[in-house]
Amino acid sequence: MLKILKKSIPSGVAVVLIAGILAGCAGSFAKGAGEATVQKVEITVKELSLAVDNAGNTQRMWTFGGTIPGPLVRVRQGDLVDFTLNNDPSNKQSHSMDFHAARVDVLNEFAEVKPGDSKNFQFRADYPGVFIYHCGASSMAEHISRGMYGVIIVDPREGYSADYPKPDREYIIVQGDLFADGSSAEERKNNEKWVGALINGKLFHYDPVHDANASVALESKPGERVRLYYVNAQINESVALHPIAGIWDRVWENGNPKNILYGMQTVNIPAAHGLTVDLVSPADRATNNAIVDHQMKHALNGAITVILNNDEADPEKGRNGNLILR
Repeated sequence: MLKILKKSIPSGVAVVLIAGILAGCAGSFAKGAGEATVQKVEITVKELSLAVDNAGNTQRMWTFGGTIPGPLVRVRQGDLVDFTLNNDPSNKQSHSMDFHAARVDVLNEFAEVKPGDSKNFQFRADYPGVFIYHCGASSMAEHISRGMYGVIIVDPREGYSADYPKPDREYIIVQGDLFADGSSAEERKNNEKWVGALINGKLFHYDPVHDANASVALESKPGERVRLYYVNAQINESVALHPIAGIWDRVWENGNPKNILYGMQTVNIPAAHGLTVDLVSPADRATNNAIVDHQMKHALNGAITVILNNDEADPEKGRNGNLILR
C-alpha cells in the first residue's frame, strides 16, 4: 500500500490524499518555480507470491506495496519527503527503506523495522534525478533480489529547458534479478543460481518477440520523444543499455539535467544506479525498437523491452501517471 499526501508550504490550504497501490506519482512537475511542498509518502511491505514471467509462474517475493518494482515516488527538487514504512504484521522478516535520494543517518532513518512496526522519517530532495530505493535489511542481497526496490524521481526545480526538453511520453524500467526458487542469501550474494533478468518484475515483460505470452509493450507515435527512467536494481552486475535500431538522443547521468550526453549508442548503468534517456523515432514511418541490456547473458534471459512506434499508439501509455506498465 502507498499513501501520498501533498501539502503546499506557501498556502497550506489545498490538501490532496491519494490512497492505494499506485503506479503513478506523488508531486507535480507543473508547480511554479520555487514552490516547495511536503510530500507525505506511506508504503507497506508485503511478502507474497508474485508472477515472475508472462506465463504466470510464481515465486515468493518481498515487496514494497505488493508490486515489483514498488510504487513510483515523484517529487520536485527542494520538496520535503515525510516517509512512513509499515511492515505488515503477517510478514516474517524485518525490513527497511534506503532512499538513494536522501541524505540522512544510515543507523537511524534506514534502521530495520520488525513485522507489525512502522518507522517515519523525513528528508529533503536536494538533487534532481532518478534514484533507486531499496530495502537495506540483512541480508541486503536477498531482500533486494526478492524484489524490494523501486524508483524515486526528483524533478528539477527549474522545470523543462532546452537541455532538458519536455517528453511526449515517459516510462520507468527497473531491471532486477531472478534467482532459482529457494536460493539462499549466500547464493544470491555470490550470483549463484541466477535465472534471469526481470524487467519491472517479469522476464521479457514487454517483449512479445521472444515471449509469446507477453501481452504488453511500450508504445509511441512516430517522431515522439520517449523518455525512459532506467534503474539497475541487480545486486551484482551492471547494465549496458542500448536501443536496437535507434540512438539515445540525450542521456542524463543519474537523471540530473546538468549531466548531459548526446547521441549515445550504449550507456553503462552500475548496480543500484539510474539514468534518464530519450529516444526519438523517425517521424516519417512506423518503426520498432528493442531496448536491451547488451550484455547478452542479461538480454537473452529477460532484459529486452520492445517499443512500438506507430500512429495507433495507445494515447494513455507513458502519460497521465502510466509510467510503469503492470
